[in-house]
Amino acid sequence: MSSLSFIPKVKICGLTRAEDVQHAITFGADFLGFIIEANSSRRLTVAEAKPLFAPANGLAKRVAVTVNASDDLLNQISKDLEPDYVQFHGDETVDQLANISKRYDFGLIKAVPILTNEDMKTAGEYAGLVDFVLYDAKPPKGSQVRGGHGVSIDWDIIARAPTPKTFALAGGLTPNTAAEAIYKTKAPILDVSSGVESAPGVKNASKIEAFMKAVHSHG
Repeated sequence: MSSLSFIPKVKICGLTRAEDVQHAITFGADFLGFIIEANSSRRLTVAEAKPLFAPANGLAKRVAVTVNASDDLLNQISKDLEPDYVQFHGDETVDQLANISKRYDFGLIKAVPILTNEDMKTAGEYAGLVDFVLYDAKPPKGSQVRGGHGVSIDWDIIARAPTPKTFALAGGLTPNTAAEAIYKTKAPILDVSSGVESAPGVKNASKIEAFMKAVHSHG
């Protein structure tokens, strides 16, 4: 692999414990993701997330991850958590996100499941509207949970498609696959969850450290 001229940023998602937030900050994560009121083993209520958001203020960008969130929930997230970004991982349309972007101060991330070249075209519809698009793997058939399955995208699909200047890559990333993912996709942001866990929602400090080292020494 040839070296690249940039070091991607890292988002550690699905955080549920204060010690994991601290480890993510210590090892240099750029974004911290918290799954709010969504169908997930890493689910948090707004009240549960609030004390986890506080230590990261000013040290890492805090992301509230939602799935088809109601207006009431978005209002609560905005007021109580004051996130840097809200990630929309559901069936939100371009029009819905355009309306949300006018109503709130937080940044917008749109997650789009990728399995085919056509899915990349769908993702492109959001590119000029949100702060960045997150390319994630399609969940296993029959699963009602949108992310965190440890399933990888075919990185060649990303490599072949035109991509915006800023995007994030998720799906099956681990300390062992991070360098290849960067090399193949040139992703400026890597989003990892299950790849740095001991169990769903329980992060592993050694895996976080190894992932960050893999990203910073890629090439």
